[in-house]
Amino acid sequence: MRNRIPNVTLKTRVRNDALDGPNPFEWKDLETAEFFAGKNIVLFALPGAFTPTCSTSHLPRYDELYEEFKAQGVDEVVCLSVNDAFVMYKWGQDQDNKNIFLMPDGSGDFTRKMGMLVKKDNLGFGMRSWRYSMYVEDGEIKKMFVEDSFGDDCPTDPYEVSDADTMMDWLKNGEERKKAA
Repeated sequence: MRNRIPNVTLKTRVRNDALDGPNPFEWKDLETAEFFAGKNIVLFALPGAFTPTCSTSHLPRYDELYEEFKAQGVDEVVCLSVNDAFVMYKWGQDQDNKNIFLMPDGSGDFTRKMGMLVKKDNLGFGMRSWRYSMYVEDGEIKKMFVEDSFGDDCPTDPYEVSDADTMMDWLKNGEERKKAA
């Protein structure tokens, strides 16, 4: 397991109210080293926006527990997917997302450097992220929950340990959390 998050540049879109028209957004590079610096972040990664488990369970439950994560000292809750910024934005709208930062890893660089990039050609997805979650302090990975059966073209989509409740239980368990520090 890596002990630090990889330093990559992700292409994001941010709103700029000075721009006119139906698309008041502009490109902004997001440096992961800078983004994670000095913060406690819960990041969960999933195979794709608009997919069933990701849309009905994974993202919604993290959103439901958002205030509890904040109460545990988490500065930001991040959902990462190997999707581009446009897809992540539209999915956020579809999900009525208000709290979770949707981090687009359009080229899969972050996911690849994490060792979590898998081929999902059996589903017509191409290269995607394996489902996992992690707790990161100032860029250092303190805990990861990785779903079983990791590998290319896995016939199942395990969703047992990367869920919001597993992460919340770990955050609330002071002794195990202290050991990881």
